[in-house]
Amino acid sequence: MDMTAEACDVAVIGGGPAGSTAAALLARRGHHVIALEKAHHPRFHIGESLLPMNLPVFERLGVLEKVHRLGVLKRGADFEADNEHGYRTFAFARALGASPPHAYQVWRADFDRMLFEHARECGADAREGHEVLGIEQSGARDTRLEVRTDGGRSYRIQTRYVVDASGRDTFLAAKRKLRRKNSQHQSAAIFGHFRGAAARDGEDAGNISIYGFEHGWLWMIPLPDGVMSVGAVCRPEYLKQRKGRTLQFLLDALKCNPALWQRMKSAELIGNEVRVTGNYSYDSRQLGGPGWILVGDAFAFLDPVFSTGVYLAMSGAERAAALVDSALREPATEPALLRRLEKRQRAGLQRFSFFIYRFNSPVMRQLFRHPSNRWRLEQAVISMLAGDLFDTPRVLWRVKLFRLVYGLCALRDWRRWRAEQRYRLAQARSQFTGGNTPLDKC
Repeated sequence: MDMTAEACDVAVIGGGPAGSTAAALLARRGHHVIALEKAHHPRFHIGESLLPMNLPVFERLGVLEKVHRLGVLKRGADFEADNEHGYRTFAFARALGASPPHAYQVWRADFDRMLFEHARECGADAREGHEVLGIEQSGARDTRLEVRTDGGRSYRIQTRYVVDASGRDTFLAAKRKLRRKNSQHQSAAIFGHFRGAAARDGEDAGNISIYGFEHGWLWMIPLPDGVMSVGAVCRPEYLKQRKGRTLQFLLDALKCNPALWQRMKSAELIGNEVRVTGNYSYDSRQLGGPGWILVGDAFAFLDPVFSTGVYLAMSGAERAAALVDSALREPATEPALLRRLEKRQRAGLQRFSFFIYRFNSPVMRQLFRHPSNRWRLEQAVISMLAGDLFDTPRVLWRVKLFRLVYGLCALRDWRRWRAEQRYRLAQARSQFTGGNTPLDKC
């Protein structure tokens, strides 16, 4: 251990979208920032589908053109429907608010590497292969981190502020015993990348497709170079049945939906690799405190059905960077800023969660299969799919009205609704130890 501590203004733990965003913006504001990523880019990460509300963040960060070069244009999301096409496209151009009319699908390995390199270009000291092992806080502006490189060297950093963007490792939340399992919802996922899967026609070719099946939901995400990300998000009890070859279990799940399976008839798995991850949903009891803050998945993670992860991570990191800058310049403002940001973040999570928790319910699936735009509710749902659930009043009050419509529909079929709710809560108590995206050879 090198006992001489390096000094900096802000230490950022994690080099994913949240950490890279916070590091870049704080370095731009003149702070000495050290960003620490335990792996080396490019590294695998699931979560390839971005939202339109990501685009204004990209523009403010200065990476919009880079994302455009990396991505597949995504004009909307499609869900199963009882029409001649078998699906209905929720086009982002029809959203109520000011959200952009498109988004992108990206290889996360390339996307995350680009953001980390951009943070370095903005002036952050961005280090790869440096893992934070310990933390000791002596005061609000005096924290020491113990760091080890993958070459075996250990050293210390003394920092005035810690931004934890460690993702699902939840470094600080685990150290402070803040992480709590979601009592309302739990899921697990199994997925792979394929060539030869059929894309949608025309302008829908880049859209994400969502399908239902008895044990959860299925996705198809078009990626560059003709690759399709295909997977299933399942109830934990279903995935526990996995025995033998993981590929066959995934294919059996995909076969449960004939429309999706039809698109897979010429598909071949790339690299003979299928991945499994579990214990999806959690949050932390606290967003931050004197001299530290949690951003992105280090604070909370939701089931990915609406692709909210990257947007919540980057938008939260953008606001966290402004908070840290203010706290370092005017420490007295920190407590009020933390309370305000935590209230905002939890409100957004709660709005998304209403749809996520109920997505597998017969009532919600029926509403998505047969949407009505009375009172412009369908457009409000599109705004939700675009990520616009924080600051647009005409979207927010219609989302509240949608919840009322959902409740009335549930009352009409309350036995099925109640049975599904009981099953969902029972699954939330279930344990699945599928790990954090380990590799399973087929």
